[in-house]
Amino acid sequence: MKRLENFDIKNKLGITTWVTDSHDRAHIVVDTTKCFSCPHHLCIAGCPTRCFIFYDGEMRFQYEDCVECGTCDIMCDQDAVSWDNPRGSYGVKYISG
Repeated sequence: MKRLENFDIKNKLGITTWVTDSHDRAHIVVDTTKCFSCPHHLCIAGCPTRCFIFYDGEMRFQYEDCVECGTCDIMCDQDAVSWDNPRGSYGVKYISG
């Protein structure tokens, strides 16, 4: 019986590539003003690429590292995340092997 390899998200992210669109056409926009009233900031714990950080009393979001998993959109109960598919030729290219 063949032994299964341990899955490591860091190894998979290393072969994932993406082309980032300009800031005014980002596929995801976060209204960080809504994050002030959030009691738990689940987006920080849920994002596999750590696009969200809470620093110096405010939420900061870096869309350039987003892998389009949609976790933040599902976890955010403050309606702060606006997510849409990237326009053609932009976004994530997943490589599996």
